This record gives sequence, C-alpha cells and structure tokens, in this order.
Amino acid sequence: FIRRHMKSMTYKEAELCFPQLLNTSCKKRTRPHSEDMIIYTLLSSISLFTVFLNLLVIISLSHFRQLHTPTNLLLLSLAVSDFLVGLIVMPFQILFKEPCWLLGDLVCVLCNVVPCITVSASVVSMVLISVDRYVAICDPLNYPSKVTQKRVRICVLLCWISCTFYSFMILFDNLVQPGKYNYCYGQCVIIIIGVVDLVVSFIIPISSIIILYMRVFVVAVSQARSMRSHIAAVKLQRSVTVTVKKSELKAARTLGVVVAVFLMCYCPYYCVSLSGYELTFSSSKDFIIFIVFFNSCLNPVIYAFLYPWFRKSVKLIVTLQILQSHSCETNVL
Repeated sequence: FIRRHMKSMTYKEAELCFPQLLNTSCKKRTRPHSEDMIIYTLLSSISLFTVFLNLLVIISLSHFRQLHTPTNLLLLSLAVSDFLVGLIVMPFQILFKEPCWLLGDLVCVLCNVVPCITVSASVVSMVLISVDRYVAICDPLNYPSKVTQKRVRICVLLCWISCTFYSFMILFDNLVQPGKYNYCYGQCVIIIIGVVDLVVSFIIPISSIIILYMRVFVVAVSQARSMRSHIAAVKLQRSVTVTVKKSELKAARTLGVVVAVFLMCYCPYYCVSLSGYELTFSSSKDFIIFIVFFNSCLNPVIYAFLYPWFRKSVKLIVTLQILQSHSCETNVL
C-alpha cells in the first residue's frame, strides 16, 4: 500500500508545473511529441524567414537614397514592426506552447506588451499608407506639398508613441498586478477589455482603410479612362504627367495588394472577437494567431514580386555591393 501510494504521489507531482506547490500549481498540458515538433519547427522557420526578409526591406529602404520617399518611409515603419514580430513575438509564442509558464508573472505581461505594440503599429502604418495613396491619387497636384518627409517622420513617430501608450493602457491592469488573472502557478493569463481593443484596433482603422481605398480605386478607374480617351492628344509636357499618374496608379495597386493581404490575415482574429464566440480548442486559437503573425512574413514576399527596386536592392545586399563607397547613390529604380 505504501509503495502504491508513493507511486501515485510521484505520478501526480510529475503532472504539476511546480511539484512543491501541490494545491496551487497548474497541471502540465499534455500534447503529442510529434505535434510539438511540428509547431516548434514551423514557428522557428517562419520566425527566421520573417526576420531575414524584413531586414532586407529595412536595409534597402534605409540605405539607397532613391528610396527615401514619404511612401517608402511608411513602408519602413511597417517593415520594422514586422521585423520585431519575427525577432521577439514569434520566439515568445514558442515559449507559450510549453506545458508550463516558468518565467514569472511580470515577464508574462511584458511578453504580451510587445505583440500589442507591433500589431497596433502595423495597423496604424496601414492606415497611414492608405492616407498617403489617397492624397497621391485624389489630389496629385498638392501631394508634394502636403506629404513631405518631415511630416511623414512626425506621423511615424506619433504612430509608435501612441501605439506604445495604448498598449500599456490596455494592459495597465495586468501590469499593476501581474498574475492577477492566473488561476494557478504556471499559467500566463492576460485579460484586456475586448470591446475597446475591437473598436480601436480593428473597426476604426479597418473601416478607414476600406473607405480610403474604395475612394482611391474609384478615382483611379476614372483617371485611367480619361488617360485612354485623351492619349492621342497629349503633348510632351502632359505626357510626363500621364507617366507620373501611371506610376502612382501602379503604386496604389501594389499597396492595395499589401492592404488586402493584411485584411485577410487580421480579419479572422477580430471577427471571432466581434462574433462573441469563445474558442475553446487551443489548436484553433493557435491557428488564428498564427495567421496574424504570418502577415509579417508575407509583406516582404509581396514586395519581392511586385517591386522591381526590392529585387535590385536584394541583389546588391546579398552580393555585398552595398559595402562599396557611394553605393547609396546606386540607381535601383
């Protein structure tokens, strides 16, 4: 009887995150080893891929002077947020897959602050990109005076400051008392006001993006028809304007693809919140969160297919030609 009792005690302790805390410790989550290996390998690969690709975007937009435009500065802000997702957020997601959380309550909260900042910065960057394309297409004559490098830098700075402030505010309750919502030791539970996050992080920005791009594409279609009908009577001076308009329309279409992919990746997560449906299966939660983070890996892939300057820049970076003197003046357009 004593041996049987000792064996049962040992077995129960092996199932606990903290065996010394029998009554307050969480039980270890059990999952097949093959499933763990697939998840860890997939997340690690995507994390490395995301970091590498976005680092190429950051170097390209920062190094080559031809790419120092207001629109590309907004793309740089988006690339930085995607880079942080791959460098910090995804590795910590791997830690969240462990059977127990062993890094403490404060680290648990801080590990959720960074994703909140980066996701918010991505959303606001997308809104700013939509505003930029709206002004470029709908008011092209005043675009150079309205959208300047200085103004865009200020907007990007305010974007990151406001996203940081918002993230700390929405997680304030958790920061003041870390572990407040944990039921047992070994958990990492974060509670936020879902309605506020849904409205501020999804409904308002997504509505703004959709309305702006609907307006952009309506104007773009009318401009394209106008250019086709008057192309034969265009003079040399006006042909330059037509070329500029065509480049602006192409940029709008390209960034439209980026925004469309962004919406497809973020909508499932927030649509679940909007419906009020609570996911009970961890695999479903993991899949939806995975789609959100996977968007950070897709953006550079879109650039590679749709932006010739990105392909030229990558070639110069990979071959280390950017280490040469005056390489920043290289023509990549």
